[in-house]
Amino acid sequence: MSKKVGILGGTFNPPHMGHLIIANEVLHALNLDEIRFMPNATPPHKKKDEHVSEANRLKMVKLAIKDMPKMNVETIELERGGTSYTFDTMELLQEREPSTTFFFIIGGDQVEYLPKWHRVEELVKKVQIVGVPRPNTTFETAYPIIKLDIPQIELSSTIVRNRLQNRKTTKFLLPESVKDFIQKEKLYEAR
Repeated sequence: MSKKVGILGGTFNPPHMGHLIIANEVLHALNLDEIRFMPNATPPHKKKDEHVSEANRLKMVKLAIKDMPKMNVETIELERGGTSYTFDTMELLQEREPSTTFFFIIGGDQVEYLPKWHRVEELVKKVQIVGVPRPNTTFETAYPIIKLDIPQIELSSTIVRNRLQNRKTTKFLLPESVKDFIQKEKLYEAR
């Protein structure tokens, strides 16, 4: 019997409660066997933040999900390095795990951006894309995606980084283990 695995990619700089809510909601709505958080090396549409290493982003993801059954880390993009295209990554995962059905999870902002994705026509035939709404996005696409209506929280890693830099509260925005690690490593402090 094939496993059903959700992939939630991102920079996770840092991972926050919004990511955990999305993962948990998709896991249960689609009755998946697991969700894998997949930190990317160099996403094609974002500038790399040199201040936080890949090792620290990976450590924060591991801390964020450490007590959550069915939540794991997928390091394929970090191991490969370079620019991460979803099509290439999913092809590698399918070669590695041919009996697994993959569900690639994206936010509403990325749903709108799908027409610009690398080899998107082939990607949507290869994996099931799952779209979750984000505040202020239309969530419209011509591509065959599963749209899930989940609780929305207007939270981004940018908001969290700004709060940390300005020494404002991140209570209920970050898992405590991630917050402790950030403080210990002095990440995101104003420079």
